[in-house]
Amino acid sequence: MSKDISSTDVSGGIDWWSVLSDRDFLANPYPQLRRLQEKGPVHFDPASGIYFILGHRAFARVSKSSSMGRDTRNWLGGWNSDDYRAHDPVGYKLFSEFQPQMINCDGEEHRRMRKVYEPAFRAQAMSRMAPLIEEQAARLLAAMPDDGEVDFIEAFAAPLPLRVLCELFDIPESLDETISRWSASLIRIGDILMTPDQKLEAQAALAEFKDFLREQIRTRANRHEDNLMGLALHAYKDGTLDEEETLTNLVSMLVAGHETTVTLIGNGLLLLLRNPAELARLRTEPALTRTAVEEFLRMEPGGNMILRVAREDFEVEGMTIPRGAPVIGLIGAINRDPARFERADELDVARPANAQFTFGGGAHVCIGAPLARLEAQIAFSRLLEKYAHIDLAGTPEWRLDRMNARGLGHLPIHVRKAA
Repeated sequence: MSKDISSTDVSGGIDWWSVLSDRDFLANPYPQLRRLQEKGPVHFDPASGIYFILGHRAFARVSKSSSMGRDTRNWLGGWNSDDYRAHDPVGYKLFSEFQPQMINCDGEEHRRMRKVYEPAFRAQAMSRMAPLIEEQAARLLAAMPDDGEVDFIEAFAAPLPLRVLCELFDIPESLDETISRWSASLIRIGDILMTPDQKLEAQAALAEFKDFLREQIRTRANRHEDNLMGLALHAYKDGTLDEEETLTNLVSMLVAGHETTVTLIGNGLLLLLRNPAELARLRTEPALTRTAVEEFLRMEPGGNMILRVAREDFEVEGMTIPRGAPVIGLIGAINRDPARFERADELDVARPANAQFTFGGGAHVCIGAPLARLEAQIAFSRLLEKYAHIDLAGTPEWRLDRMNARGLGHLPIHVRKAA
């Protein structure tokens, strides 16, 4: 039974973490988020000291302001405090070892790291990536039945982005299962609240992942590679990044780059199947694929939360967020804010000027967003080209073991090839 917040007191009566971890909420958060949103765009939780943002205008200000950052070392009372280190040494070690990467830093430290990898995600680089994505998509579609049932996540949505990323890093296909296992453990770091067992599992995965990448760096140090690994190796050799920064950034890009696109493709297809008129419209007007992908991102974001930490006192919607306070944007509410979007809960594959925040905003907007968009555009174009009919063949299953990463574990479909 989902925890109902419709009658709770905004000033402190909401048990936020109970709501956000509830299985019914994780399966369908939008009714609860709308009830919360109607009570105000910004909420303070006195139990945790966290400010929750549910309004689009409020989050736009938060995400774009230099007063708000992503460095969780600045979270007063957070994992970087002496008290936390004393009562949770495992958590402290995990978060410390996951810290040195661009997503977790602000200002010049963030810019120094981000500049290393930005060339790989510019328009020219993306145009060179398209043939690789096309090849991998064609290979996976060829293995799917011409007429029959298949789990879309297992057969297509999960392996496509993993293969593309591993090709970018020149990692053999034989390691796909291992990297998927590491990613599944590490993605839970984004949940903020983790059980002791999850922390230990993530710590082991991080150590194994870093050991693997450390060996890759050693054996490939003298190669000239025109890929993401090549950029990392060059920055490591010239001293732009130290070893831990090199390893942790590579881990993060492999984990986030995989999970983000899996959820985009899987969630997007489910939206189309539940909105057959929009699916028919996209078939008739394939040029709408670009705006359709943006609408998938808006309607079913692959994450529930985006974290920021106040670098200084910051005022938003009449509320002052003090320096060192954590801020969580609840993206499912922000992306469906009726104050910003007409027909906010309706899918519109031609929606113009789609100001969704699934990839964040400001300095910390997701560096891999262009790649995820391109993969999704190619995936849906080729999928609809091959199959004249795609229908649900069972009940979709959401992953309920994660608070933040929102995606399907299984999506059973029946496909039939065009005549």
